Amino acid sequence: MAEKGLRAWVKEKWVDIGAPKKDGKYQPCGRSKGSKRKYPKCVPLAKATRMTKSQKASAVKRKRQAQNTGPKPTNVRTFASQGGYMGSYISGDLGGVKVSNPSLKKYYKGMI
Repeated sequence: MAEKGLRAWVKEKWVDIGAPKKDGKYQPCGRSKGSKRKYPKCVPLAKATRMTKSQKASAVKRKRQAQNTGPKPTNVRTFASQGGYMGSYISGDLGGVKVSNPSLKKYYKGMI
């Protein structure tokens, strides 16, 4: 996407992953003013086809939990973060506790 730019990103086909059709396709992104459809979670079609069923369900659930309270849409991450990344320790001292990773020690043997 970095090479294409913003115009190409906007021109992509956007679909609502929270409202799949029975034939496996998706409804177009957005909803009309008087629509009774639930709050849409829109992603580009290319991303929607790459996502697993559980990733789609998680994204839709988080989008609907955020609940739009004003005229502007509520943005949520498509992929949930898996927690904070602490880094991979080969060996060290973390808060007074000795930590090490034997498999990384073996891999980096001779390099460090």
